[in-house]
Amino acid sequence: MKFMYRLLILVVAMALIASPPAVAIGTPKLLIEQDFPDPDIVKTDSGYFAFATSTGAVKVPYAHAPAPEGPWRVAGDALAAAPKWAKPDGGFWAPDVTRLSDGTFVLYFSAAVAPGGEMCIGAATAAKVEGPYTPAGDGPLICEPGDAGDIDPQTFVDSDGARYLLYKSDGAAVGPPAAIWSQKLLADGRTPAGPRIELLRADLASENAVVEAPSVVKTPSRYLLFYSADTFQSSGYHTGYATAPALSGPFVKAGTPFLSTDLLGGKVDAPGGADVVDGHIHFHGWLGGGRAARGMYQLPIGFPNDIPQLG
Repeated sequence: MKFMYRLLILVVAMALIASPPAVAIGTPKLLIEQDFPDPDIVKTDSGYFAFATSTGAVKVPYAHAPAPEGPWRVAGDALAAAPKWAKPDGGFWAPDVTRLSDGTFVLYFSAAVAPGGEMCIGAATAAKVEGPYTPAGDGPLICEPGDAGDIDPQTFVDSDGARYLLYKSDGAAVGPPAAIWSQKLLADGRTPAGPRIELLRADLASENAVVEAPSVVKTPSRYLLFYSADTFQSSGYHTGYATAPALSGPFVKAGTPFLSTDLLGGKVDAPGGADVVDGHIHFHGWLGGGRAARGMYQLPIGFPNDIPQLG
């Protein structure tokens, strides 16, 4: 009898190891209930700031909160003026803000080059995190011929102080699909250093030839690259991740999405544009069951055993 009891316990334990209990994700918190797509979150001594893709006449909207959970208040336009090389009415996509060692803040953004309309990545600088940011340089920072456009800049500073700019090459109907790249930068944050490195490509059927919105988190032994996939207008748009032993790769994609409409029980439609700060993942999703505006949401996130986990 004792043997059978111990055998039963062993079988149950092995089953739990093979199929760990599901983690309760909970309901994503809606932080900004208005159009605020592609949020980038920055922690400062004066609280948290978020920057988003252009909405209407506002070139780079920004918001402020005392804590990641909020309350968040949309405050104004961070970009003082459009750069001379960009179409002033072409929109400024997926901004990213970082602080240099000398205290200067750099705003990276994607904009359409006048007059052709191809998207390239530019930079602007400011003395304060909220700006106003003044365009830097006479031309784009990243504008690779053959990429069919470069968008979605995101900075990452490694533990040794090295600074990198990650971004997406759009790809084209004929030729290589969309890809995510890493470009090392000098300390000024505006000078490329050496060749760029490809981190991953859109090579899964579920990605529909789209990977974008890169964001890197470093854990004790791994680099985790979060990215969005599929077309952003679709409910199939989702957030995935890949892991690597070094920022240069090789990155191996997780077998399933990390955030998706289905995984979130339909509580957020097309979750993407993710950014991880202080134990929270922030992302956008369509509001009101339509395709007119994307609000900013948040969920807690942890990294047990170097694996991202919600809840």
